[in-house]
Amino acid sequence: MRYLVTLLFLLTVFFLQAQTVKILTYNIHHANPPSKPGVIDLEAIAEVIKQADADVIGIQEVDVNVSRSGNIDQAKRLAELTNTNYFFSKGIDLEKGEYGVLILTKHKIEDQRRFDLPMPVKSENRSVAIVDIVLANGKKISLANTHLDLKEENRIAQTQFINDLAVNYTNPLFLVGDLNASSDSKAIQALEKYFVRNTKSNKPTFPNVGAKEEIDYILISNPTKFKWKKYEVINASYPSDHLPLYAEIELK
Repeated sequence: MRYLVTLLFLLTVFFLQAQTVKILTYNIHHANPPSKPGVIDLEAIAEVIKQADADVIGIQEVDVNVSRSGNIDQAKRLAELTNTNYFFSKGIDLEKGEYGVLILTKHKIEDQRRFDLPMPVKSENRSVAIVDIVLANGKKISLANTHLDLKEENRIAQTQFINDLAVNYTNPLFLVGDLNASSDSKAIQALEKYFVRNTKSNKPTFPNVGAKEEIDYILISNPTKFKWKKYEVINASYPSDHLPLYAEIELK
């Protein structure tokens, strides 16, 4: 009996201990390095992802069977190159293929869904992809990945839509992506009603050379108890016109 009690105690400690989650978000510009017009280097994107070794990755501007990127299913190929599970969410039909956002994870995807985002002003359609994943210790988290519109009226409507989704989550919800909005914009201020963003070690993510704008974000839903262990822009200026953003978050 004494051994059983000890075992149960150790199992309880294991499952209650803090869990560090590693997150990456990356706008990959359909794997076209800005310094090489017309060239597609998906392997360079995959190498950045592998070096980060994140638990879950949100990717924006992904081509699926589009001529400019060699009619390759970039979502499937990136999953193969990084040995991860994946979920692709179309934003628009493009030629005979699709263009949108992608989630990669080394963990089990328990559920997945996509939503078209509202568009009060005519523009390019955008979507948000959401997956629920199970971490190694059995804890469940969700990640939403999106690429918001360039027009402010649309961005504000889209952030409200995402906020309305967030209230339905009891497990930690991470929101990542290219939000096309500065940190003092109305869209980001709206998101801060339901999400927490990093304000201490945040840095610009765009453009890839001489970055000046912070438009890529990793946010965490309230009232998640957590601590930023790391929040940094990765110095990978070659593969895309955005720099990757990486965070390590300790869930308590």
